[in-house]
Amino acid sequence: MLRARPAPRYRARLKVGPACSCSYDQRLVIIAFDLDGTLVDSARDLGEAASELVQSYGAPPLSVAQVVTMVGDGAPVLVGRALEQSGLDPATPGALKRFLKIYDRRLMDHTVAYPGIHEELGRAMPRGPLAVLTNKPLGPAIGLLEALGLRGFFTRVIGGDGEYGRKPDPGGLQALRALAPGGQMVLIGDSPADAQAAEAASCPFVLARYGFGAVKFGQAPPATPYVVDHPRDLAAVLDEIR
Repeated sequence: MLRARPAPRYRARLKVGPACSCSYDQRLVIIAFDLDGTLVDSARDLGEAASELVQSYGAPPLSVAQVVTMVGDGAPVLVGRALEQSGLDPATPGALKRFLKIYDRRLMDHTVAYPGIHEELGRAMPRGPLAVLTNKPLGPAIGLLEALGLRGFFTRVIGGDGEYGRKPDPGGLQALRALAPGGQMVLIGDSPADAQAAEAASCPFVLARYGFGAVKFGQAPPATPYVVDHPRDLAAVLDEIR
């Protein structure tokens, strides 16, 4: 399994988030966030890693715009799509392992937290436990969160290579309900996989329309009344849900 790289790679950019310990208000809400395209803008690093992968097999480079339409369903699916788009065998042996090594090297080249995310997470913490539910493997997910000063906001992080299956499988959301039995739960994300997971878990979905994965909805946006075009809109939408 891919592991986050040692701290020195990140040290120059490390920010310290708060420790995740709060006195929650009485209307407890579990707030689950997608990672790529919701908390962090990782489009360029993912795009360039996928492009480097296909070039290593002799194919022409892929643009970031091409790759972002392939992101959201986990690394194995991304690799298969990138290879197929390039006229290569999507089941090429060793391709996933090669991609993960490339991406690990590029993990923090250009990836940043979306503007206002730190502040909005701080405002959300008193509402109830915060969690990350991502299809990214857990190692790089933790690496990004720690490097960008986000890890301390979250009670739990679930990666796509764990026991619950990748979104749209609702297993991860169902597991998160244990953080606040009987409480409301909401998922914030930018992709169809997020919307489908929320529907399967019978919880409200907030579309992060600012995220790069939102383009995958095309002309068929999800049937949710909760949409944010900037992280600063999150507090108002969460108030509506409650």
